[in-house]
Amino acid sequence: GLDVYAHNIETVERLQGSVRDRRAGYRESIGVLEHARSVNPSLVTKTSIILGFGERDDEIRQTMRDMRDAGVEIFTLGQYLRPSRRHMKVARMLPPEEYDYWQREGMAMGFKYVASGPLVRSSYKAGEVFMEAILREREAAQHGSRSGAEAASPSDGASSLPLSGVWTPQQGEERAARVLASLADSRPEGACPL
Repeated sequence: GLDVYAHNIETVERLQGSVRDRRAGYRESIGVLEHARSVNPSLVTKTSIILGFGERDDEIRQTMRDMRDAGVEIFTLGQYLRPSRRHMKVARMLPPEEYDYWQREGMAMGFKYVASGPLVRSSYKAGEVFMEAILREREAAQHGSRSGAEAASPSDGASSLPLSGVWTPQQGEERAARVLASLADSRPEGACPL
C-alpha cells in the first residue's frame, strides 16, 4: 500500500496566487495533507516549499507551523531557479546559512526530517533512506516483531526516531548507514546495488 504521501505547498500563503496555479490553494493543500493522515494515520506525509519568491521569515515559519499542525513529518525547502524568461524572476537567492537555519528551525518544530538547501527539491533523495527507516520501525511496531527492522532500530528496542527537535545530522547519517547495511544484507545475489 501507500506508505508516503507527498503534496507540495510550494510557497507561503501570501504568494500562493502568484506562484501556483490559481486552482490550487494554501488551505486546500493543508486539507489534502490532513485528509491523507485521517484516512491512514500511519502514512508518512511530506511537503515542500521553494524559497526565493519574496517570502518573509515570519511567513516561512508560519508555513512550517501550519504543515506541522497538519501532521506533516517530512519537510523540504529549496531555492527557486527561474527556468526561462517566461517564468517569475528570482526575488532573492538565499545563502546556505539561511537554509541551515531553516533545517534547525524545522527540527525544533518537531518534523522528523527536514532537507533544506539551495539545490534541494521535493523529490530530494537524501530523505528517502530516513523515510525507509521510519516505515520499517512503524511496520515492526505494528507487527510486534523486530524482523526487517533490526538494522534500523537500536538493540534495546527503543525507537531512535527523533521525538523532538533534539536530532543531529550525525544521527541521520548513522541511521542511513544502518538502513543501507540492512538493505545490502537482504539483497539477493547479483541484484542491482542501491
